[in-house]
Amino acid sequence: MKYKTVAVVLIAVFTVLLMINYLPEIAENEAETEQIYSTTRSLMDTTVTISVLSSNETKAQESIEKAFERIEYVDGLMSSYDNSSELSILNEQGYLNEANLDIIYVINRSKSYSESSQGAFDISILPLLDLWRSKFSPGGTYEAPTPEEINETLELVNYSAIHVEGSNVSLDEGMMLTLGGVAKGYAVDLAIESLTDDGIKAGFVNAGGDGRYIGYKEQGVPWKVGLQNPDKAGEAVVVMDMEDKAVATSGNYERYFNDAAKVSHISDPRTGYPAQDLISVTVITESTMDADAFATAVFVMGEEDGMEMIEELDGVECLIITSDKRLVRSSEFAEYESISENITQE
Repeated sequence: MKYKTVAVVLIAVFTVLLMINYLPEIAENEAETEQIYSTTRSLMDTTVTISVLSSNETKAQESIEKAFERIEYVDGLMSSYDNSSELSILNEQGYLNEANLDIIYVINRSKSYSESSQGAFDISILPLLDLWRSKFSPGGTYEAPTPEEINETLELVNYSAIHVEGSNVSLDEGMMLTLGGVAKGYAVDLAIESLTDDGIKAGFVNAGGDGRYIGYKEQGVPWKVGLQNPDKAGEAVVVMDMEDKAVATSGNYERYFNDAAKVSHISDPRTGYPAQDLISVTVITESTMDADAFATAVFVMGEEDGMEMIEELDGVECLIITSDKRLVRSSEFAEYESISENITQE
């Protein structure tokens, strides 16, 4: 086995691990030439922060605004909550002709994630998520769906039944898609592309823990990204050095359909039941969309199968926190771990 486990003590089983960004302290003699300019907004059902290192405030703010426009564009295209989005139209009528090329790309890419993960990642999982959500919403039974209900719903979960021909997409009857596991990462990638096209050499985009980092936060020093334990303010479980890389975390610590039920929002599309064997999965790679999807896939697959998949992928590293509070690293994950001891949280 190519990876190793290390025991780690966490305060609670459902410890919240949030992605946090550590911004540099600009030396006084550098403050007049380059500074970090940041803007935070609520988009895509999360908090999005865009930060750039620039010597020109006007130019920096213009670049940030253009990057936010790319995120808004993806949200308008792939939102499950906006009835006018192309994704909602596809779900409503079961087909979409002359679809936007970006949604075609994301759907095709998502199908490849399904192949790599043996079906553990599947964007056709929406009917199953809706089933669980209905049980733990007002008016629901507040009990898990019956095996019969799950088996019936699973017949609608099948990434192979998503048909893409050119710019046309169609679904088998009753199927619906959710791009929640990839749209945020794709939006971050487009925002970073916008920044670099605009001449920004250093900065980051972080959307609720899905982040991509370019350049250095200051000369020769990479951006610092941590997995934080909120029960110990300012303390990170792991701090990672990020330079021209993306990182995303999936876990059962962030959202539940119901607090009492403690049902994970990440379900296994193969079994129909919530995935609860792990606390969190963090993936580092080149693309935020890849990191987003593979983090979800590993969370569903579990420690052994998930790490086996990661080790077979080029340029992808992973950190798992297991339900018994061990840290499990892929073979080269440690190369990204910061050796800095005194880090100030933003």
